[in-house]
Amino acid sequence: MTNSAARPENAGSEANPRGELVNHLPALRAFALSLTRESASADDLVQDTIVKAWTNMDKFQAGTNLRAWLFTILRNTFYSARRKTRREVSDTDGIHAARQATRPEHDGRLALNDFRAAFAQLPDEQREALILVGASGFSYEEAAQMTNVAVGTVKSRANRGRRRLADLLQLEEGEELEMTDPATMAVMSASTQFPK
Repeated sequence: MTNSAARPENAGSEANPRGELVNHLPALRAFALSLTRESASADDLVQDTIVKAWTNMDKFQAGTNLRAWLFTILRNTFYSARRKTRREVSDTDGIHAARQATRPEHDGRLALNDFRAAFAQLPDEQREALILVGASGFSYEEAAQMTNVAVGTVKSRANRGRRRLADLLQLEEGEELEMTDPATMAVMSASTQFPK
């Protein structure tokens, strides 16, 4: 009797393993902590893993070990990010970037510094929305899919972010920031919408 009672439960979890994901969060976080050795990075890694698992659930083979599949995704995500980081040049003070290109010798450099300082003060959600729909050129719909929120939420976050940036940069209504950097201008432009 016990086995027959357990079968329908297992069959349901095999039919829709998404419902099981939350049960594996503590184990995933512990594994992520062992790899990253840092709490915030571990949380990000677990989130990336869950997003990948959720969007690729059709690739999970029913009847196999869901936790092992999740751990594989987490591990692959960690090592892919690590390889990417190794190829990147750490340039926190901007010295390397300054050697790569010459910026115009006018007050655009000061405006860029002001922009960076103001941009850093925005809430994470607003920065993310502006980067996705402005600097990265994604449509609102694509940004909504990436962030798993409604299109209206992305639009709202981007608009609030632009208004807050204008306040922080003390721009008058209708006044444009004089910048030469196309990515920065795209972040500030409310009309930025790139084709898919």
